[in-house]
Amino acid sequence: MKSQASFRRLFSFEFFPPRTPEAVGKLQTTRDRLAKLKPDFFSVTFGAGGSTRELTFETVQEIHKVTGLEAVPHVSCIGTPLTTIREVLQRYKAAGITHILALRGDLPSGTANYGELRYANELVEFIRRETGGVFHIEVAAYPEVHPQAVSQQDDLRNFKRKVDAGANAAITQYFYNADAYFRFVEDCERLGINIPITPGIMPIINYTQLVRFSDACGAEIPRWIIKRLRDFGDDRTAIRAFGIDVTTQLCARLLERGAPGLHFYTMNQAEASETVWRNLGLDVREGRQAVAGKR
Repeated sequence: MKSQASFRRLFSFEFFPPRTPEAVGKLQTTRDRLAKLKPDFFSVTFGAGGSTRELTFETVQEIHKVTGLEAVPHVSCIGTPLTTIREVLQRYKAAGITHILALRGDLPSGTANYGELRYANELVEFIRRETGGVFHIEVAAYPEVHPQAVSQQDDLRNFKRKVDAGANAAITQYFYNADAYFRFVEDCERLGINIPITPGIMPIINYTQLVRFSDACGAEIPRWIIKRLRDFGDDRTAIRAFGIDVTTQLCARLLERGAPGLHFYTMNQAEASETVWRNLGLDVREGRQAVAGKR
């Protein structure tokens, strides 16, 4: 963990682009609440096969315009022609958006056209080839191993390919086992990887939703957490209180061991992430940064 403790800590929140007028209003309320915490940036997801491309662009622009904070769009490659990716990059560059999260992405259900780029490292290489050093590029990392990886070592090699291609930093899939993150970072250090790897955090507020998401992305929910959540039944207040406590303790341990910040998956809701943030005392950070470093 020595490499991570040397980087300047950054804290961020993730949104998905709204598709209905009601969802737009909900996101605006969430955005305004979380903007008061002065995070380092907001990120905005990108639908399978680029299905929310325009919504992502519009959401990113509005966040930056309204809050004055950095907005980071997700850009995925699978199922997307190179001409379209090039156009997306040019639009963001022209809009002054130069911090992106480069992902392989998912194909829309029922689609078999993978496109010209099939892996995230190829996307990072393409971005560097097209734009040089214009963009600060984040990539994804999987402390508990990507669900489609052949092995843990193969997954590590895939991550290193993204870094070698020109990635500046990484954000992990969410997890609840801090030791998985610590071991992943140590494995990266042994491979000579030296970029900030920020833990992704999913506050626990809904048992059914959490299980569904975790099954899809391969994130492990520890058995003791599952049993406690089941014991609460339909008591949403108890689930939320327990979930906030578990998430707060996880975040505190990560920061104590030198994690270079936290990235909250908000699901376009403010309350849970905001509560964890305040529990950690992040709302009183001096100068917005507690740790100086290289980032």
